[in-house]
Amino acid sequence: MVVSKEIHLVKRPEGMPVNSDFAMVEATLNAPADGEVLVRNIYMSVDPAMRPAMTNGQTKLDRAMEGSAIGQVAASNHPDFPEGSYVLHRAGFREYHLSDGKDLSVIVPEGESLTTHLHVLGMTGLTAYGGMLVTGELKENENVFVSAAAGAVGSVAVQIAKIKNCRTIGSCGSDEKVDYLTNELGLDGAFNYKTQSIARSLHELLPEGIDVYFENVGGAHLDAAMGQMRALGRVPVCGMISAYNTKGARSEGVTTLSNMIYNRVTMKGFVVYEFFDMRDQFLADMRQWIAEGKMKYQETIMQGVENAPNAMIGLLQGENSGKMLVQIGPETE
Repeated sequence: MVVSKEIHLVKRPEGMPVNSDFAMVEATLNAPADGEVLVRNIYMSVDPAMRPAMTNGQTKLDRAMEGSAIGQVAASNHPDFPEGSYVLHRAGFREYHLSDGKDLSVIVPEGESLTTHLHVLGMTGLTAYGGMLVTGELKENENVFVSAAAGAVGSVAVQIAKIKNCRTIGSCGSDEKVDYLTNELGLDGAFNYKTQSIARSLHELLPEGIDVYFENVGGAHLDAAMGQMRALGRVPVCGMISAYNTKGARSEGVTTLSNMIYNRVTMKGFVVYEFFDMRDQFLADMRQWIAEGKMKYQETIMQGVENAPNAMIGLLQGENSGKMLVQIGPETE
């Protein structure tokens, strides 16, 4: 048996979550029976999309929360998951996970950090890749705007646009992130939406308009961007961060949707599982881009499962640079 600390949601948040909405609980797990695997979690991901589920009931109260995680097999009675192998799964927010193997995927790093399989080589990277290239139908030399461009998904999306030789700009929430986007990632422009007008910034940085707006925020961002869309422009809708702390995840109203008619703009939502059949090509492209220095990333890592709620709150307040992660245990034991 093993004692595992885990994070439970004990109260549905109203607005921005607070620490009292969560509790740390100790659970006792049995040794794996035939066909079972005991996974010791190492890293877990914290993502904005977790927030609406806390309010709408998808995240159950008084049980361990869920989130993507990477762990190492500590004990195994399953032939497909030998002890010491690394696995990806959805049972984060806890130190140990007892599994029948159905929710586990083996990962074999090829020299890269384990953590990259939770962002640039994982779900967030695939989200940006499919959302930009498939849903957004990105073409060479287009004009691209990405909101929340310094986040885990946005930072990959802008770099894909630059790889495709597009004039690319992004919004973010601090001057430090503006500096990172322009000087480190090589964007053609970036602005701090907290201190600058979104509409004016778009006019100044993309005076000829936007072909692809990769939407992460909604509300005022969508309102401003829609007014700048070019004919036959595309808006792949990845997220609505501005609305995640409001009741019913309702964003601010958009007043410029009439521009969709005259400019024949397409706005389409997407989810990452649409692109699972592209995973091999995605990994090949991303590994090549990383090796060539065309794809860079940042990580914000908090320590200890007890800090998972702080990581979630910090993410929603924009305190992270790049991917927000929690390190639950050492990489090897």
